[in-house]
Amino acid sequence: MRRTHLLLTALLVGVLAGCTPASTSAPTSEAGFVSGDGTLKVLPVDQRKPAPEVVGKTLTGQIFDLAKLKGSVVVLNVWGSWCGPCRAEAPILEATYKELASKKVTFIGLNTRESPAPAQAFVRNFSITYPNISDPQSQLLLGFRGTLPPAAIPSTLVIDKQGRVAARIIGPVDSQTTLENLINDVVAQ
Repeated sequence: MRRTHLLLTALLVGVLAGCTPASTSAPTSEAGFVSGDGTLKVLPVDQRKPAPEVVGKTLTGQIFDLAKLKGSVVVLNVWGSWCGPCRAEAPILEATYKELASKKVTFIGLNTRESPAPAQAFVRNFSITYPNISDPQSQLLLGFRGTLPPAAIPSTLVIDKQGRVAARIIGPVDSQTTLENLINDVVAQ
């Protein structure tokens, strides 16, 4: 019995040490959370693969279908309200969305691993105006497994006008200028 108690205590200490929230308003568990390192990769046109089907209900109850956006560049950001780097990048994404609204660029958030209520609070708190899909079981995210590691949160994909994944950032977006330049390059192609 004592051995089991010690093992459980050690496990709990290890989990808590690895899952310390970024702020006091964050949930206390980020189990399974893997943050990317901000690696940016642009795929040559001849190496781009079609984005998987992304159809889901937005946090406002609308149906979103990525296939209907062919002809537009799409920025897809994978996030969770429990993710500190997601909170840090939210203002950058919103500012970039507003800056590029006139260029036929669509932003969509893909909220993963949580119910809609905390996601809706996140969207309100950060004044996010672009649509966000609820993906609590990460089923839509898993469709990107050949392109986007399913455990790396946040991640941002830029999908070209032909519906192919053109670029990705694994980890937080930390520069509006970098993101805008990346998107503008894909728009110009």
